[in-house]
Amino acid sequence: MSPSPVLANLEAAVANTVGVEASAIAALNGVAARIQAAVDAALANGATEAELAPVQAEVDAMNASAVALAAAVAANP
Repeated sequence: MSPSPVLANLEAAVANTVGVEASAIAALNGVAARIQAAVDAALANGATEAELAPVQAEVDAMNASAVALAAAVAANP
């Protein structure tokens, strides 16, 4: 007996969603890492932490979003 087309469609949808979620986590982490590298370079070249605080806040927010998304994915396999 072959699997139900409904079940096969559901399995494909779940696999697609997991793939999209993993891509979103990777994108958030990648962008945050690139911005963090730019902040670190700016600090090394004389910028102050106060000058870069708004940028650092965005990096921190992106990292928090990635952590929250990863936790949601892990909680709902």
